[in-house]
Amino acid sequence: MTNEAVCIETPTVFSRRTVSNTEAVPIGTIMKLADPNTVTASTATNDPFGGIAWEEHEASKGTTEMTVAMNGVWDLKATAAAIGIGVPCAIGGANLIRAAIEADTVLGDILGVAEETFGNDEVGRVRVGGRN
Repeated sequence: MTNEAVCIETPTVFSRRTVSNTEAVPIGTIMKLADPNTVTASTATNDPFGGIAWEEHEASKGTTEMTVAMNGVWDLKATAAAIGIGVPCAIGGANLIRAAIEADTVLGDILGVAEETFGNDEVGRVRVGGRN
């Protein structure tokens, strides 16, 4: 996978999630949340945020759980649209983010807030988990 998140400030909140034994997940992968408490690598706009892979998950090793970070500050890559400072962000594709829209708030799809302005296809600093 490409465009993995890079940790700038260490997270303090983690979750243990179920993951398929067959899925390989590099550290820093933005994860999509599904029922029941299961994650897969993000692939599309509007994926519900399930955390950022804090550990590598190797495929076919017999493990079906992994730890994901739920906060911290990360360098994340934007889609082909700019994101302004202070703007809430949501998943925009495979390891990509975009400026959130009103529907993302209602659906609970906000992953964090941009702490700097970044342009199309640029990497920028995002406080995952909110403003605090």
